[in-house]
Amino acid sequence: MDNPPIGLGPCSGLAFMRSRANAPILAAIFLAGLAVPASAWGPAEHRLTTTWAIQTLPAEVRGFFEANRSFLVDHSNDPAGWVKRDRYELARHYIFLDRYGRFPYLNLPHDYAKVRKKFGAGRIARNGTLPWQIGEFSFRLTNDLRQQKWQEAKLDAAALSFYISEAHDPLNTTENFDGQLTSQTGLADRFGTDLIERYSKFFVFGEQDAVKIADPTEYAFAIVLDSNSWVDRILLGDIRARGSLPAYNEDYFDRFYTAVGSIVMRETNDAAHDAGSYWYTAWLNAGRPTLPAR
Repeated sequence: MDNPPIGLGPCSGLAFMRSRANAPILAAIFLAGLAVPASAWGPAEHRLTTTWAIQTLPAEVRGFFEANRSFLVDHSNDPAGWVKRDRYELARHYIFLDRYGRFPYLNLPHDYAKVRKKFGAGRIARNGTLPWQIGEFSFRLTNDLRQQKWQEAKLDAAALSFYISEAHDPLNTTENFDGQLTSQTGLADRFGTDLIERYSKFFVFGEQDAVKIADPTEYAFAIVLDSNSWVDRILLGDIRARGSLPAYNEDYFDRFYTAVGSIVMRETNDAAHDAGSYWYTAWLNAGRPTLPAR
């Protein structure tokens, strides 16, 4: 299938299937003047996802990632920093699925050439490009491993984990990303940052073995579609948790966690498994290179 252009990531080179980007098209994000997410999963979530992802890997791959655990965790939030120096970066952290119709969004082609022809590159850019960005970084990591560029592989593996984790945040899949359309402004931080920081010590990792992913971009669409199915429950949980409380206080967070904590835990577990599976897939597609112990 035709996949997205490069330029969805902070690099130059080939995209997942070697199509090219057009920077003026991406500039439409900003010319539109539309609100975009300011935050999603917080740093603690990305560190946790990356840490758990290493535990999913088979022995022939795990040694390399285990030896570089601290490096990977330290760089697990790099794309959040890229936003400051790359004005196109933020749009790679989300996709507003609900701007393409109703669930399960059958009107949205996953093939980039087809979706560009149908909707235009400007609209795609404004609505976010997260699944295609995952496809691109999967391709980048594969090339890094094939060419034995270990430093680049570590950096791209950490970034890939970030994007996969972002895809598992349900609020990254809706234009109501901060509850701003339903008078629930601040929801992104309450759900994606505050709950993690307050309750992650209660999370349990249900370890699963990493598996090979047949089509990295298509699989990324499956992730965001599954994530999107939780949006209404999160919105409702936030409203009910606040109730008649005067503020978003300790009582609110206890109620909110009771309502949606299982979603956060499930998505964190799934993000870790998927990150490990993308790493493992890149290694397989690179020809199973012998990885350095350090």
